[in-house]
Amino acid sequence: MSNALASLRSRLALLGDPGRRKSPLLRRVPPLRDLVELAARVGYGARGFVYLSVGVLILLAAVGLIGDAVGTMGALEWLAQRRLGRLWALLIGLGLTAFVMWRILQSIFDADHEGRSWKGLGTRLSQLFSGLSYAAMAVGAFGLIAGAPADPARQGEVESQAYAAAVLALPLGRWLLVAGGLAIFGIGVSNIVKAWREDFTEYLACSDRLCRRVAPLARAGHVARGLAYLPLASLVLLAGLDAQASDVTSFGSALEAVKRQPAGSWILAVAALGFVAFGAFSFIEARFRRIRPPRELNPLP
Repeated sequence: MSNALASLRSRLALLGDPGRRKSPLLRRVPPLRDLVELAARVGYGARGFVYLSVGVLILLAAVGLIGDAVGTMGALEWLAQRRLGRLWALLIGLGLTAFVMWRILQSIFDADHEGRSWKGLGTRLSQLFSGLSYAAMAVGAFGLIAGAPADPARQGEVESQAYAAAVLALPLGRWLLVAGGLAIFGIGVSNIVKAWREDFTEYLACSDRLCRRVAPLARAGHVARGLAYLPLASLVLLAGLDAQASDVTSFGSALEAVKRQPAGSWILAVAALGFVAFGAFSFIEARFRRIRPPRELNPLP
């Protein structure tokens, strides 16, 4: 493992100033810090586009203009069915891949200089898990280049139930599923807590006036994301307790279950506006976030 990390550091170092001084070919390549900044900004923009699309589609579902509500993958599948859908899937997949690379630099190489305190390590761990989730999303986007399913909502539900059945077949499978539900619940709660405790303007290079105006977008977005996880967490928990894979559903189907409750359409509309706010703040980050490449490419410095 240490040899692999050393090899990775040496290869990446070739893109830095020493490598550029030695190679005329590398001198034609933009400096590493510029490449990192470009990848990060493209990544934030791709994330913003995904969540903006999710919010708009959930809002349209809430007011009855389209069918079922969808989650992030459902939104990508919906876009893939539109004109030039494969091109959209490719561009989004590339953008999310860039964002995953930035998450790796944040979490493993401490691009944000969080340090090794308990708080810093906690932040970096959450960035690592975030990177893994966006990596799965990027893989899903690339998979849509071959073609989107005819019924994205049903496809997502079938896949979720298949995963749940595979988990239940393992030793202590029902408790693993319960643990998964609790993990999803924890993600939801952590987003809500983060909405109230986090200073979302800390990493923005913008005026105080603009920062004050855009911070509510981040808070609304994190609350919406957190609340949207809770119905899915409840269904996964019940599936584990009942040992029934059929109780598991997709993110979009969980939102549909909310819609069927009293005043559910209004709740869904508010959640949709929160997702739109999160997408809008991601575009703000794409423009104004301070992108600081790691001092050295050393993991856990």
